[in-house]
Amino acid sequence: MIINLLKEKLNAVNVTSNDLFNLEITTDYSITVYPRSINELNKLIYFIGREKHEKFLFILSQSSEGEFSDFQGVVIPSVDSTNGIQVKKCLLSHENAHQIQKRFQFTKPVLLGKSNSFGFGDRLGLANPAHIRSLELSDFRPIIAQQSIRELTRTNRKPSDVMTAAVWAVFQEGYKDGFGSDADHLKTTDDIDLMINNGFTMFTFDPGDHVVNEADTYSIEELENYGDRIPWSSLRDTQDSMLERYEKTNVDLNDGFVISPTREDVLRAMVKYGKAVAHISSMYTHLEKNYAHLKYEIEISVDETESVTTPFEHFFMASELNRLGVKIISLAPRFIGSFEKGIDYIGEIEIFKEEYLKHVKITEHFGSYKISLHSGSDKFDVYAAIGSLKRGYTHVKTAGTSYLEAVKVIATKNVPLFREILDFSRKLFVKEKATYHVSGDINKVHAASEYKDEELLALFESNDARQVLHVTFGAVLTTKKENGEYLFRDKFMDCLEKNEELHYKYLYNHFRRHLKPFEASSKTN
Repeated sequence: MIINLLKEKLNAVNVTSNDLFNLEITTDYSITVYPRSINELNKLIYFIGREKHEKFLFILSQSSEGEFSDFQGVVIPSVDSTNGIQVKKCLLSHENAHQIQKRFQFTKPVLLGKSNSFGFGDRLGLANPAHIRSLELSDFRPIIAQQSIRELTRTNRKPSDVMTAAVWAVFQEGYKDGFGSDADHLKTTDDIDLMINNGFTMFTFDPGDHVVNEADTYSIEELENYGDRIPWSSLRDTQDSMLERYEKTNVDLNDGFVISPTREDVLRAMVKYGKAVAHISSMYTHLEKNYAHLKYEIEISVDETESVTTPFEHFFMASELNRLGVKIISLAPRFIGSFEKGIDYIGEIEIFKEEYLKHVKITEHFGSYKISLHSGSDKFDVYAAIGSLKRGYTHVKTAGTSYLEAVKVIATKNVPLFREILDFSRKLFVKEKATYHVSGDINKVHAASEYKDEELLALFESNDARQVLHVTFGAVLTTKKENGEYLFRDKFMDCLEKNEELHYKYLYNHFRRHLKPFEASSKTN
């Protein structure tokens, strides 16, 4: 009976939703099953099911020839073993995820290349199934395992936790079109080693500490004198040769856009990004020397710097990286306007669109990489602008907005807990915002007692409240009481697990809003 029901669902898995169905394992033990998770291999049937609100991997052996001893778990008693049927219940652990990856290729991250892609940061390890569902009408490919070193530190997670959550998400959703994994904002070679040894395949180098933002305001004399501080040996170059090379540059990128820098332009680019390019090159060399046997792709991020990346400076960085043999798949410039966390773009959108098109033309000139939008959460005006251009390849990177949708579930289903989190976040906001680019005004977010229950969800439409809740995620998830118990985390996660359908609904609707502007564009790349 069990086998017949599972095989019936297995045959229909490509045309049905992933709505849970009930499966009776024994006369006194039943679970609910995610139909898209059902996979058959070597006389074993694998699927994810829920026992109340807790998820497990179940492995069903159809005969005595079935073998599942590699998986950590317990065999469920009272199953019809006289017919050779056994069912094993296994934790969704890192060890079991590793065994799943050995058997099912689609649970291993892949390189996404220059295709349009979307990064879904999942700080809790519960959101990725809904992220996958939101892509159903999109040609964007997903990066499911994505977290920065900073986020790992603030959430007390390990890289293996991020990868394990991604594996179980794609298995649960039966997503077999290939997902990426992004080790985000890496600053050191130790960061690379940590993430690559946990199976990550995309590495976002963040050379922001080596960018000289002050170059925008230096005088010509100051710029010329700064050259001695640039690591020319690492760049395999000299100041004179670099100046001569770019002063002679005259590249027509069509529609009246010509890269033809002045000496001053070259000096500013050289001073602003010279050290950063050298740092990127050293990081890349580390990968090449130590991990040549692995496949990986590289993104460069200078988006969290104070100084805007001009089109020529973008051209300069791409050209220098090419010269040094550094192959990249995406680059995140610091765009004009403001890309703050958790809210829409601040700035003149038409000016942004004009500048973005110039950046697109530069990527088309080099032909090997795409533009990446960091702090890409909730930038709906930007999506519409990019979509209307109908050209270029795009990577959008999000993270905090998924956490906010989780908090929204708390505000809907556990009002007392949300009120505690809101007051806690208000007290910490000024301290926590120091490492984020936000402009939220704490004076516009009142104490929880000043809001009626029916007013709480409206806070998620307020830029100030969104940022107060956003930047304090680490403290909310990791603060403990004197007795060692978590202040919020256990109740927070319990609420999400008990209200999974609502959590998925909020996330799905939110990310459909992110993706629709790109789908409507019908871009021809």
